[in-house]
Amino acid sequence: MPLSNVKIELNNSLINADLISNRGVGFTDNRSLKEKLKMDLLAYLAYLYDNSDMGAAQVTKYIEDNLIMHVTRDQLVKFKYERCNGEKFGMTVPESVKVFAKADLKGGFRRSSTGFTMSRQLSHLYGDFGREFIAIGGATDDEVKKLTDYSMMLDSFLKEYGLYASGAPNELIEANLSEMENLSFDMPLIIDPATGKPMGEEDDEKSGKKNKKAEKDGKEETEVTLDQMLEELNSLVGLEEVKADLNNLINFIKVMKLREAHGMKQPEISLHLVFSGNPGTGKTTVARLLAGIYQKLGVLAKGQLVEVDRSNLVVGYIGQTATKTSKVIDSAIGGVLFIDEAYTLTSGKDEKDFGQEAVDTLLKRMEDNRDELIVIVAGYTEPMEEFVDSNPGLKSRFNKYIFFKDYTGEELYKIFQLQCKKQQYHLNKAAGKYVKEYLTARAEAHEENFANAREARNYLERCIERQANRIVGLENVDGKVLEELVLADVKED
Repeated sequence: MPLSNVKIELNNSLINADLISNRGVGFTDNRSLKEKLKMDLLAYLAYLYDNSDMGAAQVTKYIEDNLIMHVTRDQLVKFKYERCNGEKFGMTVPESVKVFAKADLKGGFRRSSTGFTMSRQLSHLYGDFGREFIAIGGATDDEVKKLTDYSMMLDSFLKEYGLYASGAPNELIEANLSEMENLSFDMPLIIDPATGKPMGEEDDEKSGKKNKKAEKDGKEETEVTLDQMLEELNSLVGLEEVKADLNNLINFIKVMKLREAHGMKQPEISLHLVFSGNPGTGKTTVARLLAGIYQKLGVLAKGQLVEVDRSNLVVGYIGQTATKTSKVIDSAIGGVLFIDEAYTLTSGKDEKDFGQEAVDTLLKRMEDNRDELIVIVAGYTEPMEEFVDSNPGLKSRFNKYIFFKDYTGEELYKIFQLQCKKQQYHLNKAAGKYVKEYLTARAEAHEENFANAREARNYLERCIERQANRIVGLENVDGKVLEELVLADVKED
């Protein structure tokens, strides 16, 4: 019988544990890294376990088959309360994960065939191991949330030390000895869920090596994998609550797929979503990623995103709105229909307004094509609540809200820097200081026309235009001059 993916991942991490130990990275008290890893994984499973008698035999057998440890249900519960109960456990990076991270930072090891560092491979194992474990035991909401929070905690730790981003398969990992020295074993490393950083540590904008993807070395692009899509989602600036909510939903889907594969019952869940928040907060970007993730999870056949607003659905003549709306829905079958400013469909008070006809058509098609179509409606928070409450059919289908907060000044500055890098520009020191202060002031003032991420993108366009006007008359313009934005380029009148 072939090994499961989890068994293969576990075996690979145990092999890596031996490799790491043989190269002199490990505990100072000569503990076995392999055995410590198995105990950390057992503690993690015990932490997830909800103490139910349901599926207890399957749960303990799963532990025995995978970790080669015989535990009874009562022993597992006792272990949970003595070793891994409470919020602190869910925020604390396991010692074995820190050793894997130290080994990666020491350099000289190779990435996996999927481009992961050894510590990212181990984090991936935690996610898959936990999902399979709770699927067998019943998968309560509390178990899924604990799994999501724990996985995001590990990912935040890896991002902090530059070990999360994937690179070229099997490439040699470069040493980062300064970061290796920073990773201490003297006390438990606790990740603050609000910042994603170790407790008590200041955000000092660590070296630019962090989160830097490896160069592709001219290799042809391959199909984007689920892990790469999740990596892109989780690497978005800000949106921490959005990412937590969506990772929880994604984990729930993965668990349900595992239960389906084992012939087990699974509850019906609605995957239609309400995205609420101000413009420029990333709603369309997240919807596009989510469409692809749904496709990779097997929820959707194609995974395309069809983005529309009222003008794409409503016609000012009787009967034509239903036809137009149906054609749009046809194009979204197998993917996600994203309706921006959806509240405008029901906000018209005039009896000649045909927005309601579009809503009625949408509701019918959502029922007729319930296994082939996911709908995300988006817009300002209060109008979206009124939109959903305006119709019992909408309220029954859209019961999960994802709120997109406005970006802070610090987050806008990071977005600005990412856009600069994407377009091959960089800020000198004086320009960087000004940009950060300017965007922080814009975020705090939050004027009526404040556009969040679009604010940063539009500002960069103005900076590039000013730079072009400044250097057009210069002689001997080289690459450095073309790439650099100076204070005169970024200053607003």
